[in-house]
Amino acid sequence: MLAPALLLAEPGKDSQPQAAGEEIGQPEQETRQNPPVPKFPIEGDLAGRLGVMTTEFEDTFAAIGNQNSLGYLELVKANPDVDPWLPGEGTAITVPRRYVLPDVERKGIVINLAEYRLYYFSDGGVQVYPVGVGTEDNPSPLTDAEVTMALESPAWYPPASIRAEYEAMGEYLPRMIPPGPGNPLGTHALMLSERGYLIHGTNKLFGVGMQVSHGCFRMYNEDISRFVYEVSKGTSVRVIREPVKIGMRGNEVWLEVHRPEEDYSAEDREELWQAVLAKVEIFREQRPAVEVQRSAIEEAVDLADGLPRMIGEQLTRVADENASPGRSTPDGKGIPQQLWF
Repeated sequence: MLAPALLLAEPGKDSQPQAAGEEIGQPEQETRQNPPVPKFPIEGDLAGRLGVMTTEFEDTFAAIGNQNSLGYLELVKANPDVDPWLPGEGTAITVPRRYVLPDVERKGIVINLAEYRLYYFSDGGVQVYPVGVGTEDNPSPLTDAEVTMALESPAWYPPASIRAEYEAMGEYLPRMIPPGPGNPLGTHALMLSERGYLIHGTNKLFGVGMQVSHGCFRMYNEDISRFVYEVSKGTSVRVIREPVKIGMRGNEVWLEVHRPEEDYSAEDREELWQAVLAKVEIFREQRPAVEVQRSAIEEAVDLADGLPRMIGEQLTRVADENASPGRSTPDGKGIPQQLWF
């Protein structure tokens, strides 16, 4: 028999439990064997691959995202010339499933707020899920936490702060919302050691992969209902904000840049440009044999669409009689160097 469990209240806002439900048991074998999100092998600092799909007449990006475990904004950014609400029959769209991995330890769950994605590292591979995160007014915490419990059919006890928001809008929010289609926590939830925050499902089709929540991490029900069986108690959960990612695959240098919103202001571009310059400089200091192409970097910043781009390579040093052994010369003196692109 499944034991009841309580989730903790939002910190400092309400002493009442935020949610209650039943702790999950073991899933049926077929659920464990058929995860909808692929597990990609890790190739250096990259994983995954880009894909292409063809839309049908009634498709929208929100529906495509829900059906294929992709976030709304990542689809919009990867397909800037396509109407997200009416792509049309037979339109080819990019499926953004290639990633420069975040610059953190590759274990357990890593959530990057800047790209609205959750990375789950296990058995030498990685699965990547879209997540909704907190808004500017109710941000998700940057934290090192762990999973403490997995729940199914959670009931929601809205914190006093959220009930007050509804009251200010002239709307009534009950003290408890039972499991079912009207429950914002969806079908399943993961309780975290970061007090008051959950990884949970949703009762809305739209919003996963965007800034929409009061700080929790929102997944599609189709994803969370399987994900809870993949994750064990004690799994680490690290939440970061990393809009600029750079890494190596073989001798190739790859850069991935994320703008914060669908619109891209001049202020956001300048902030990202400075962040990219700083990160590239540190990267080159750590790897003196690396050469990068400025035009490729500028393109990555100009678009900031979250698609990885190759921006350079680590050169094979060719010694000549005038060169000092073991030294890289980015200015081209001493050791001949040439980019192939």
